[in-house]
Amino acid sequence: MPRASKSRHGFPGWMRLLSPLLLLLLWQAASAAGWLPESVLASPARIAEAAWALTRSGELPAGVAVSWLRVLAGFGLALMLGVGLALLAGLSRLGELALDPPMQMLKAMPFLGLLPLFILWFGIGEAPKVGLVTIGAVFPIYLTLLGGIRGVDPRLIEAGRSLGLSRLEQVRHVVLPAALPSLLVGIRYGLSLAWLSLVVAEQINADRGLGALITRARDFLQTDIIVVCLLVYAAMGLATDAGVRGIEARALRWRSAD
Repeated sequence: MPRASKSRHGFPGWMRLLSPLLLLLLWQAASAAGWLPESVLASPARIAEAAWALTRSGELPAGVAVSWLRVLAGFGLALMLGVGLALLAGLSRLGELALDPPMQMLKAMPFLGLLPLFILWFGIGEAPKVGLVTIGAVFPIYLTLLGGIRGVDPRLIEAGRSLGLSRLEQVRHVVLPAALPSLLVGIRYGLSLAWLSLVVAEQINADRGLGALITRARDFLQTDIIVVCLLVYAAMGLATDAGVRGIEARALRWRSAD
């Protein structure tokens, strides 16, 4: 018979769930006893009821769809910009001199503080929200891919050159595969910052999406709805990270081969 999986400390894997369950029970007990008022933090039972009510009414699925589209648009732009700029800076000395200094300067700025400028430049529509997601995600992609390109073994490039590969073929068949692990790390980090940026951006003048739900719930002190939306943000962030990890496992199977 198969034995239950155990952690590295010798305990069954299911025991990792005990502390979260205990925390939920204590949370529920504190709410039921009146020690934790609803205006401060709703109980787990009340949060579950709010999640079900929002799902049945269609508000939560509609908000999730809008927030997903904003992240997909912003992160798609960040991926194109980050990869393009990293290739230009990593494959050309002139490109590095022209692009890397301003990118390093922009990276040092608190990008969430750019939201007021984005609103002044682009108004209060979708552009500032998507733009903030793009700015938040582009730097990890650029920096990690640039580091991966710089870290490519020169002997691999020399081997490609000796095989008669052109410059473009060397980039495609040698440089990019060698830098792929770094790029995937940057994508995972960039996605986490994309969701963080969206949470902030949707708090400003949002009439749709999860941020609009949070804003309305804040005005009416509905902490249950606020927690539901925050949990959904977290779940979507975990889902995208899991997707990238799955791609990483398939794309880098050769690294685990003994």
